[in-house]
Amino acid sequence: CFWCLEDPFDKVDGVVSTIPGYTGGHLKNPRYRQVAGGSSGHAEALRVVYDPERVSYEQLLAFFWVNIDPTDAGGQFCDRGEPYRSEIFTIGEQQRRAAEASLAHLQQQRPFAKPIVTGITPASTFYPAEGYHQDYYLKNPLAYRFYRFGCWRDARLRELWGAP
Repeated sequence: CFWCLEDPFDKVDGVVSTIPGYTGGHLKNPRYRQVAGGSSGHAEALRVVYDPERVSYEQLLAFFWVNIDPTDAGGQFCDRGEPYRSEIFTIGEQQRRAAEASLAHLQQQRPFAKPIVTGITPASTFYPAEGYHQDYYLKNPLAYRFYRFGCWRDARLRELWGAP
């Protein structure tokens, strides 16, 4: 769910902007219903624009891991299906190598009983999500908090990664 990653990434020092959207599918200009319904092949994704003088790509990867459940092959929390798959979309060889190294480091630590299923894929065309998805956590703070709580997201993250 891009809503639940936009909020924490917006708080990272060095992140300039975040844009919820869709990538990794076959349909041009997909809309939310097409993506969520699984007919486009896209995943909900978050484009993170950052200042490399203030935060590294490797730091962003480490931050990404502790904000997801990398062992859930069926989606993320109460969002189920391919559109909610756990995936890192990389731009260029340097990002791909960094993402693979980050994944290998996590696998080496073996913090989970289940295997890590997060994919690493070259980025394809990114389509920004509709306006009502942008800054959802700011525009709809009560609904957003209820959503996170109702999906047991924070409880599961604490279970996986420990206290924040």
